[in-house]
Amino acid sequence: MADNNNRVSHVVYERDNLGSVKIADDVMACIAGLAAMEVEGVDSMAGNITRDILSRLSSKNLSKGVRTDINGDEISVDLTLNVKYGYSIPKISAAVQDRVKTTLENMTGLNVMRVGVNIAGVNTQADR
Repeated sequence: MADNNNRVSHVVYERDNLGSVKIADDVMACIAGLAAMEVEGVDSMAGNITRDILSRLSSKNLSKGVRTDINGDEISVDLTLNVKYGYSIPKISAAVQDRVKTTLENMTGLNVMRVGVNIAGVNTQADR
């Protein structure tokens, strides 16, 4: 459902006469991106070239590299990120999946069905 400013939002809680709680897609993407960045070994979120250019022109885009798919009370997330050199990619990926799933479920009440992790690059000390 769309609200007045053309942002897609989803009802995550509704209580008879008291009202409902809606969360915008980009807010859920932002939550997922911030949770992923908390994992040691994650260097940065990655996105496509168009999104990278636009994010430089606007304010910092915290949902860069995050795609969400919400169906009812279920959410699937795909993250694209860069990792730091010297860290185990399988361990980082598993930690990101756990952190994003737990954070989204705790903050939104939605059931996280899937967290896909795509590694776009490995950043060395010289890259930072």
